[in-house]
Amino acid sequence: MEQLNRIELRGNVGNVRISTVGSSQVARFSLATNFMYKTKDGEAVVETTWHNIVAWAGKGMPDFNRISKGVPLYVCGRLKSSKYTAGDGTERQIYEVIASRLAIEAPGE
Repeated sequence: MEQLNRIELRGNVGNVRISTVGSSQVARFSLATNFMYKTKDGEAVVETTWHNIVAWAGKGMPDFNRISKGVPLYVCGRLKSSKYTAGDGTERQIYEVIASRLAIEAPGE
């Protein structure tokens, strides 16, 4: 059986941090996705989920300087979990999407 770890997201960029590691650029940013539904009373509800994205410069990546807050973005990658110990001594787990492809989309697409 072939294993698969792939995630595709389309949403709007939140906070962005671009840094240099060695000779490569890495972008870490949040991405908001919305899920809309109606309650049994017919009231519209928008549920927003924030995702942590990590992208390394290279093939399939746009110029990271074009990625800024509010930009509509398509992300394709894999889900990765990491554990760490916080400053207060508690163990925490985070989930990140390691991007293999990013595409800046036109607003309203």
